[in-house]
Amino acid sequence: MNRPLDAGTPGGFRQERQLDVLIPTRNRPAELGVTLAGLAAQEGVPGFGVVVSDQSDDEPAFTHPAAATMVRLLRHRSHPVLLTRRLPRRGLAEHRAYLLGASVARYVLCLDDDVWLEPGTLHRLITAIAELDCGFVGNAVHGLSYVDDVRPETHRHYEEWMGRPTPERIRPGTPEWHRASVHPAANLLHVTEKLDLPPGAWRAYKVSWIGGCVLYDRAKLVDSGGFDFWRRLPERHQGEDVAAQLSVMERYGGAGVLPSGAYHLESPTTVTERDVEAWEVVLAEEESPQPA
Repeated sequence: MNRPLDAGTPGGFRQERQLDVLIPTRNRPAELGVTLAGLAAQEGVPGFGVVVSDQSDDEPAFTHPAAATMVRLLRHRSHPVLLTRRLPRRGLAEHRAYLLGASVARYVLCLDDDVWLEPGTLHRLITAIAELDCGFVGNAVHGLSYVDDVRPETHRHYEEWMGRPTPERIRPGTPEWHRASVHPAANLLHVTEKLDLPPGAWRAYKVSWIGGCVLYDRAKLVDSGGFDFWRRLPERHQGEDVAAQLSVMERYGGAGVLPSGAYHLESPTTVTERDVEAWEVVLAEEESPQPA
């Protein structure tokens, strides 16, 4: 039987380092265990930290023996881990803002609790953001149950950056908005297979947003407002990641990175009440006439 798991302390965790991984979770002990296992197998990025913030209805997911073992393994491999609970729930954006506030790292990876990262993924993302010097890079998640569902009409939305990403103002109704269609199902996996890159090679491509696995330059994310817009949202919302990325892209640029090492576990969502798109609220406020 597992011994009690040390949660760690915010003060002890909040140290300057290259990377912290920020994971919000709710009612997903099995998925969280898989997500942490992917992190425990990463190499080439020594000493990265991990923050798990739980909003489960009952016991926190990290107390499940499988998840707890992965926490211990991460710590055994010299990765600081902070385990917290954030209750009562105030919505997805507030949860991400709380996680962001727990870190002072150079980079932060916002990683969903149902994503497995293949070995080498963190190293590739860190390499990419350092070379591209933009606000964020990300790995869109593959849904392997769609691996035989080839959708060539989506592939035309794949467009590579020929140099460092430049700031872009992406809005609904523009051609750039439709770049996201290359991300669902296994579309990006099929694009990657067609490119047939040599081992170790990667490409940066243009995005409108990326879900599930996004690496930010933390200072640039904070300068763009972070997730502080949560105060202007009702609790039942989604699209908070889209709102943050649109803001960062407008100031600093952003890119997807291919190949993606992120795989979606395809579990049912635990966020079933999604009455409002956060990005719609944020954009409407930005574009509404301001009083003289």
